[in-house]
Amino acid sequence: MVEEKNLALSGVQRAAVLLMAMGSENAAEVLKHLNPKEVQSLGAAMANLENVNKKTMAGVMDSFISAVSDQTSVGIGQEDYIRDMMVNALGEDKANNMIDRILLGSGNKGLESLKWMDARSVAEVIRLEHPQIIAIVLSYLEPDQSAEVLKILPERARPDILMRVASLEGIPPKALQELDKIMEKQFSGSQSVSQNTMGGLKTAANILNFMDSSIETAIMDSVSEYDQDMQNGISELMFVFDNLNDVDDRGIQSLLREISTDTLTLALKGAEEGLKEKILKNMSKRAAEMLREDMEARGPVRLSEVEAAQKEIITTARRLADDGEIMLGGSGAEEYV
Repeated sequence: MVEEKNLALSGVQRAAVLLMAMGSENAAEVLKHLNPKEVQSLGAAMANLENVNKKTMAGVMDSFISAVSDQTSVGIGQEDYIRDMMVNALGEDKANNMIDRILLGSGNKGLESLKWMDARSVAEVIRLEHPQIIAIVLSYLEPDQSAEVLKILPERARPDILMRVASLEGIPPKALQELDKIMEKQFSGSQSVSQNTMGGLKTAANILNFMDSSIETAIMDSVSEYDQDMQNGISELMFVFDNLNDVDDRGIQSLLREISTDTLTLALKGAEEGLKEKILKNMSKRAAEMLREDMEARGPVRLSEVEAAQKEIITTARRLADDGEIMLGGSGAEEYV
């Protein structure tokens, strides 16, 4: 039973258990190497952990030690050893973020500080920079934060900046360090981070996923005037509310546990019938009946309210996908075999 419970823990929960087992001082050293979103995610996971007994904690520790001890530096380079060890221990997504910091660590204090600032402050810092610099900064930030910053920047500049984001194919570490120095002249930071792979169509799509529909449409219309292929590429990679049709039943059930009835009622007012039925069939009979009644009783609602509710659900779905709890579908999703 304990083994089953241990297996049921998500990757973030296992990481939280591991940090708790390390003790506060050691855990604090690990957290110094994480970005704000990772710190928030792990902090929430630690706060929500309940009844973690010694056997469960020991199981997580054993898994981590086993993953590390299975690695060997014989016959491979140091970087390969570190990369393999971290991926096996932490999972590919989280490991890649930390690997870049360890292997490329150049002290990008200025850029990293942006991640801890509110969107308006970030916009104020970068608003007078060249659009290419702004595009690199937005590629460096988390998509939801980038979306908030882009929303604050002048409307006429948004399409150009997004197209530059989509056109980025990465930036050499030395160039990133130079940009960091420019940013650090305007403010001081405390984190040590380096990253050399950023930008591209997927980054642009992720930013747009977090923007209001009206702003998103205006930007995409402008992009299509300049580069229809780019517009098509971004559209294919965006995850929209209707893409929930491609999420399996177990994923839908996990998602439903994370959203409020009021949000779901609003979001489904603007959904097509097939998606409504897919969601309703993954609820208990009584809950589905109550939801139908709520939708009928609410009457007409503003389109902006419906879109806001759908965006909230999309954000939750992306978070669950990042945590490995659900797999998002859609035309831009990766295929699995």
